Amino acid sequence: MTPTSEPTRTILVADDQEGQRVLIDMLLSLEGYRLVAVEDGREALAWLKENTPDLVVLDVNMPYVDGIDVCRRMKGVSRLAEVPVVVLTAMRDEGTEQAVRAAGADVMVRKPLEGKDFRKQVSRLLSRREDGDDADGA
Repeated sequence: MTPTSEPTRTILVADDQEGQRVLIDMLLSLEGYRLVAVEDGREALAWLKENTPDLVVLDVNMPYVDGIDVCRRMKGVSRLAEVPVVVLTAMRDEGTEQAVRAAGADVMVRKPLEGKDFRKQVSRLLSRREDGDDADGA
């Protein structure tokens, strides 16, 4: 990386469906983001113990630890509390939406993903975080 180039944003993606991880990788790598993909919530939590991403994308339904619980646990860790979280779900019920909000997710995106809208959401959240970094007391 040259001194004039922008640092690459790192996005953690946790989804138990390989096809979904591949799709997200295709959509976001086009934007120049570095993706770290894991298969379940347990792997996501293990990765988050040692790393601080710029954004996290979590599927709601995953083995071992679901995306809502991963989000809730993240928001309880001071260095991860301000990391934006996008939660993906195919579910349409109000209970899931309430649980996602209560866990502290920034955005809930319905599956199947609409590529352009998904990229916009991610870009907006990263821009918002970047603008707020100056006020970060950590």
